[in-house]
Amino acid sequence: MIQSIPIENILFLDIETVPQYESYEMMPDAMKLFWKNKAERLSKEESPEKIYERAGIYAEFGKIICIGIGYLMKNDNSLHARIKSIYGHDEKTILTEFFSIIEKHFNSENNYLCAHNGKEFDFPYIARRAVVNRINIPNILQTSGSRPWEVRHIDTMELWRFGDYKNFTSLDLLAYIFGYPSPKDDISGKDVYNVYYHEQNIERIAEYCKKDVLTLMQVYLRYRNLDNLSFTYELV
Repeated sequence: MIQSIPIENILFLDIETVPQYESYEMMPDAMKLFWKNKAERLSKEESPEKIYERAGIYAEFGKIICIGIGYLMKNDNSLHARIKSIYGHDEKTILTEFFSIIEKHFNSENNYLCAHNGKEFDFPYIARRAVVNRINIPNILQTSGSRPWEVRHIDTMELWRFGDYKNFTSLDLLAYIFGYPSPKDDISGKDVYNVYYHEQNIERIAEYCKKDVLTLMQVYLRYRNLDNLSFTYELV
């Protein structure tokens, strides 16, 4: 299937998320109770306060602070990637800008979204946070009632499984075994909470997010055996 998709029709993306509040103590009392119930299911040994940093991976308790996006342009035997990050402290503004790009350039029946573990994380997380923020969700992210072949989502982790659903394989690991530079040369996903709340350096997160998108593109091109083409990129 993926061999027939024009690579120019794919929007590659990666999101970075953090808990909605800097600490468990800052949460409203009602949310503390909800998180306590969630935390007890996640860990029997650690307290809700101890594992609060993990709240950002759940759309009910987290928020999006950055969406990295990129697209490819093909010219004969060369490929060029253009990658940027949409980031800030206002989630609604980030989502609005991202959806505007989709509506203008990537919302036809021939377009696709691509992310690593996107079907389990990025795509539903974006849609859920759009509902929270009262933003209309673009058609390409609407999957309710769709048949599997009608969903225009590409997941590079799913592609690596080849039908095997027993484990998770990180983008960083695939980059390593395919011989690409690690996107984690500065920070990794587990550092985002501290960099955002303690260092207050969202620009550093935005740069990391762009590197993840670049790696995502390279991994996808390996699946299609196109990574032997001349490849250039720009991070904007």
